[in-house]
Amino acid sequence: MSVSLARVSCHEVRLAPRSRICRRAVLNIRHNSNTVSEAEQQNLTWPEYLEIRKSKRKWETAATIPACILGLVGGLAYFGSLESDATKPIMGIDPLFFYGGCTVSCMGLGYLIGPTIGAAGWRMTHRRAMNLIEAKDREFHQHIVKNRVDPTAQSATNPVPDFYGEKIGSLHQYRQWLRDQARFRRKAQFAEE
Repeated sequence: MSVSLARVSCHEVRLAPRSRICRRAVLNIRHNSNTVSEAEQQNLTWPEYLEIRKSKRKWETAATIPACILGLVGGLAYFGSLESDATKPIMGIDPLFFYGGCTVSCMGLGYLIGPTIGAAGWRMTHRRAMNLIEAKDREFHQHIVKNRVDPTAQSATNPVPDFYGEKIGSLHQYRQWLRDQARFRRKAQFAEE
């Protein structure tokens, strides 16, 4: 019987009454599994995590574009095939404008659903490391909550910069986010005095 992906190692076994050494071969079989080893879990660094975050955002954006197009085409196909009488308004609006608005609403629905579809696809491709990524997400969120500014001090001339840290995709961008938060605090503090 041959075993693929197998590694054979020999272990020494000492028998109690006599000091004879008997060697036996033990097969250590590596199975393909969906779990991440402890060593791999502890090795996810911040730059790797931020790169993973950036790839997730790209997946969401990439899924949004076709979802918008499908929403628009679906709305055009449905509302374009309806027969309407121009003399009978729908809710007080001309049918052409009403159906046009409904078609654009279908495109907007695709815009809203697209990131959800992209995130689901991304999660399916990164299933093995999802526990690790979620743990880093919680830790990252704690950093964001601890360092972000109070939004009650915002004004039209001093808006809050990226309150949720959504645009952070690298350590450089994280440091820039921290600087922007500090700049906002200084502006808000000087405006009060």
